Amino acid sequence: MLVHSAAARRTIWAVFLLLFVPVFALPLLVIAAASFADGWSGALPSGPTLTHYQDIAHGDALTALTTSVLTALAASLAALTTGTWAALAAEKLGRRARRTLDALFLLPVAVPSVVVGLALLVAFSQPPFLLNGTPQIVIIAHTVLVTAFAYQSVTAALARLDPAYEQSAAGLGARPAYVLWRVKLPLLLPSLTAAAGLCFALSMGELSATMMLYPPDWMPLPVQIFAATDRGALFTGAALAVALMATTLLVLLGVSRIRTRATYR
Repeated sequence: MLVHSAAARRTIWAVFLLLFVPVFALPLLVIAAASFADGWSGALPSGPTLTHYQDIAHGDALTALTTSVLTALAASLAALTTGTWAALAAEKLGRRARRTLDALFLLPVAVPSVVVGLALLVAFSQPPFLLNGTPQIVIIAHTVLVTAFAYQSVTAALARLDPAYEQSAAGLGARPAYVLWRVKLPLLLPSLTAAAGLCFALSMGELSATMMLYPPDWMPLPVQIFAATDRGALFTGAALAVALMATTLLVLLGVSRIRTRATYR
């Protein structure tokens, strides 16, 4: 640490815990406790039960969780492909054109996601691009909302990348496509996996645009969590939220393993 005094380090840790526990940890602990409760009339939950998780295993929640994972995977892959391609293309553009491209990719993040959902609802409500009521429009909405993060991540990695690697490969006679696939993309792999993990996590929790677009046969888990809490089933909603968080963390742990191996490589 930058602080060498033992007393100062203890003070910093105390301030960190004082801020971290009530702001970040406590809400998650409350949700986890509520997911195992049958009631909450006092300071602590009462009636410990596993009924809510049993309902998840046998009800529509498992289908909704699978829908969320499939949507997030498809949106993350599309966002990573689009964002990486755009970042590589922007590297060759002038400053003014690059700023314009940055603004275009950041625009969906600058406006509320419900606006993005409404825009897609209007854009794809007429032939020949009639996608309303299909899973594809939900995946497109998630892709639009998370592509900016992939684009920014890859752009930042390209700015830190040493051009000597690319120049050396080109000087040895390697073609541009070979340099891209065998030199540049492997060097960008840690940033690509980090961007994929971020896009996946954001897609798993997206609600506002999804509420406007999802068809009845493609309901992601955040929509079901909202529906459960809206009808007063708070403990069921808490169990669904825990399942959503656990699934997201498991996928992110798997992505972090890929990122660590890529870093060592």
